[in-house]
Amino acid sequence: MQIGVDSFAAAFDEASQAVSASERLRNLVEQIEFADQVGLDVFGVGEHHRREFLDSAPPVILGAAAARTHRIRLTSAVTVLSAADPVRVFQEFATLDLLSQGRAEMIVGRGSSIEAFPLFGFRLEEYDALFAEKLDLLLKIRENEHLYWSGKYRPALSGQGIYPRPVQNPLPIWLGVGGTPQSFARAGTLGLPLMVAIIGGDFRRFRPLVDLYWEAGRRAGHSLDRLKVGVHALGYVAATSRAAADDFFPGYARAFTDIGKERGWPPVTRAQFEAQLKPEGALLVGNADDVIEKIGRYNEALGGISRISFMMNAASLPHEKLMQAIELIGTRVVPALNQGVAGVIQ
Repeated sequence: MQIGVDSFAAAFDEASQAVSASERLRNLVEQIEFADQVGLDVFGVGEHHRREFLDSAPPVILGAAAARTHRIRLTSAVTVLSAADPVRVFQEFATLDLLSQGRAEMIVGRGSSIEAFPLFGFRLEEYDALFAEKLDLLLKIRENEHLYWSGKYRPALSGQGIYPRPVQNPLPIWLGVGGTPQSFARAGTLGLPLMVAIIGGDFRRFRPLVDLYWEAGRRAGHSLDRLKVGVHALGYVAATSRAAADDFFPGYARAFTDIGKERGWPPVTRAQFEAQLKPEGALLVGNADDVIEKIGRYNEALGGISRISFMMNAASLPHEKLMQAIELIGTRVVPALNQGVAGVIQ
């Protein structure tokens, strides 16, 4: 099982709002470099186009990290493909792959935040149609250096070459999904690895959707080694369970309360948060032993997972605490999972 961290490059943290945006991005690259040093497998950077985040250009951030790392895989988390040009997306990540000597990946999705659609002139009513067409084009670009293609949302291609080509052939493309059955089935049908965002509730409820993915893949004739399931979960590791919860809750509550104002959710309470720390709750928050045990539960409940990524800075944690958490994940969680504890399948 691969273990990683995802970041949304939060523009603010709970401790200090005086740090500049430039310094925050330098801190993020330092976190990626440190994750590489302590043995994490993958680091992902999200994509947003709003004041709270600094990640509107993930390939640029990952390119800076590529120059300072040696082993860790570098991925988007996720690329909002519906509002992007697949040709440009492929070029950016192929370039990242060259810079990193074959360590680039992308996770593509429709995006749970919608600000990219009006910003780039797309209609939200065409949310899924945009994604379906652009995913089709992206996969064809991955397979073909020269391409003849036409569609509704982008000018046609009439045999132009699309460069550069990546080191990896094929360049890894995962499909990021939430809770929509059609998205799970689409990933299986296309034979793409699946990254499931589980941000709340009982993670066991995703098992029927994961089974739908496997069944769609089998029906499409894809080999099992081509089908993988990963999990993107909110998580954080500290020296003690209580310290982890106390560190994580304030920023978590603020973030979800702010999102709730946009989406009609009630404010987050401490009791709701604590419920998510229970054995079947979605949060990977606790000491190293807590988190190792929870990952084992995830793995068993979902029928075997290939990757799990901690999304820590939704809680707007300071750089120092994020670095400490990365160290604990690398020195405690990764070795334990590599040894197969908690029933985790390798």
